[in-house]
Amino acid sequence: MSEARQFDRTEENIGNVLSMQHINLCVPDLYLATIFYVTGIGLTRDPYVDFGGPIMWVNAGEQQFHLLQNKAQRWRGHMGVVVPSLDDLKTRLGRVEKTLADTDFAWREADGFVQVTCPWGNDIRVFGPESFPGHYLGIPYAEMLVPPGTTEGIARFYEQVLDTPATVTDVNGGSRTEVSMGFNQRLIYQETDDAIPEYDGHHIAIHIANFSGPHAFLAKHGLLTEESDQHQYRFQAIVDPDSGDTLAELEHEVRSLKHPMFKRNLVNRNPAQTFFNYVEGRDAFYPG
Repeated sequence: MSEARQFDRTEENIGNVLSMQHINLCVPDLYLATIFYVTGIGLTRDPYVDFGGPIMWVNAGEQQFHLLQNKAQRWRGHMGVVVPSLDDLKTRLGRVEKTLADTDFAWREADGFVQVTCPWGNDIRVFGPESFPGHYLGIPYAEMLVPPGTTEGIARFYEQVLDTPATVTDVNGGSRTEVSMGFNQRLIYQETDDAIPEYDGHHIAIHIANFSGPHAFLAKHGLLTEESDQHQYRFQAIVDPDSGDTLAELEHEVRSLKHPMFKRNLVNRNPAQTFFNYVEGRDAFYPG
């Protein structure tokens, strides 16, 4: 018998969190949000749910941005997005510059990605598929800034309360925690000495398999902020399970696998298809 092959099986562990389904940000102007997220970035306004009201859902592969018309909110860090082509992205961003000229909108080419600032100051880093193998369109990660000395406790919270893998590493002289959000997504907490703006209420939505376990811990420690319905609850404070100290704030909209939006098939258009280069049958986006 040949020698047994050796593998690190822990690399395949996912944990209790199966996906980071959306990032919710308030924006004061849905028209400008459409120009930025749809015309510029090349994403797709959801045609079926919350269409035409004071909220807009924008599809990005299997994830979404939820944009509620209200006072602008800013993610304290940056968000990562993958699109099929950075060359096409740069062409689209050039086309929307005039319309977004009186906003915070800006963009520049960086090492391996395009750094884009939304009309209200959010930092979005857009990558091509080569940076995230097997990921052609979506939100592979979001990185949030936190104070020094917090990442170890944040890792314990996600490992012990949400039962999902979290690793602590040192990057550019600062500690960071990378939390598994399913098989190809991460939520990152990066320590910084810089001043961090106050939390303004933006949130993420996650789907988890063991729905009741985290709920029990959160309820026991008075951390639940909303009992939404049978399939959903919310919490905001990320605490150290050992000390009980609050380390960061980010509202999590926690959904079960019985939630009606779990694994909902999202419509995604082919942003390279235009009036001027139209080819029949190429309106939809298909990975690869």
